[in-house]
Amino acid sequence: MDNLEEIRKEIDAVDAQMAPLFERRMELSRRIVAYKSAHGLAISDPGREQEVIRRGAQFVRDRDIREYYVRFQQELMGLSRDWQRRLSSGLKVAYSGVPGAFAYIAALRLFPGAELIPFADFAAAYHACEAGEADVAVLPFENSSEGEVSSVTDLMFNGSLYVNQVIEVEAEQNLLGLPGADKAQIRKVYSHPQALAQCAEYLRRHGMEPREYANTALAAKRVAEKQDPACAAIGTAEAAALYGLEVLEPRINTSRTNTTRFAAFSRMLRLDTTGKRKMGKHFILMYTVKNEAGALAQTLNIIGTHNYNMCNLHSRPMKELLWNYYFFVELDGDVATDEGDSLLRELAPLCDRLKLVGSFYTR
Repeated sequence: MDNLEEIRKEIDAVDAQMAPLFERRMELSRRIVAYKSAHGLAISDPGREQEVIRRGAQFVRDRDIREYYVRFQQELMGLSRDWQRRLSSGLKVAYSGVPGAFAYIAALRLFPGAELIPFADFAAAYHACEAGEADVAVLPFENSSEGEVSSVTDLMFNGSLYVNQVIEVEAEQNLLGLPGADKAQIRKVYSHPQALAQCAEYLRRHGMEPREYANTALAAKRVAEKQDPACAAIGTAEAAALYGLEVLEPRINTSRTNTTRFAAFSRMLRLDTTGKRKMGKHFILMYTVKNEAGALAQTLNIIGTHNYNMCNLHSRPMKELLWNYYFFVELDGDVATDEGDSLLRELAPLCDRLKLVGSFYTR
């Protein structure tokens, strides 16, 4: 039988080897934070984490121990995420709106722990990132019911930033009131006109009078300041928490399909050339075509020839040139491939201007 002290000495020796390896791994996490900050990427990457765990488990031959190794890796991933969040606490994220609004929620989900900086409008947030006053700008660019956010699309075409990440935020509207308020006693409800319209059936059914306000978060703040139990707001659960309100009734919007896509813009373009995780990837091209018959059709044919699925196409007028337009094309697939390179080379001669705006996975 082995001597207990000898076994413990061996464990101590293994621990002594593991400590510098752990330190080295965390130092590599520091470098990852620097990369993600530069490219406007979120700390959490569940797909990558699952891939690492799956690959690591294959090296453990003992099946009984393998289960514990997977748990060990999961704990290690959690520590790495916490470390990255601490390191990225200095990350500055610009958004348009006020705390509690949907843009705030999108920024918070993408970059937990970062400093979120509100700006009065989309352009101010975008230009703050361009100027280096913020590391990332989180802005909406498409709504499932209203379509494109044209002013943001114009910034994408004319500006210098790139889209490296996209998140979908469902517009879940809740009835917010003072803590302990009786929803049966609510008479006036404040919110943005669009939110009021989404909840019009609920308000009518309960005899509540809609009152328009600048946005949902400010409406929540207004109700908190009034301290009138007969007044409520329509907004997010996050806005309720921020302004000391209570969700009196969740999900009062009639439609359950109103979703906004937010893009994380940064000053560098991320192209994944590792050959991994190609499924679910997208990229955005924006271009103008030469004023020649069939020029636009030729570009679309080239896209089809290279087997990229076009999931979004629309045009926007160019403000500086009367009756001239640029085109926004979102494609399924990875542009960082030989096929992608070929696509861009073939499009270039047909376009007066061709811009690869972003390459991303949707969260």
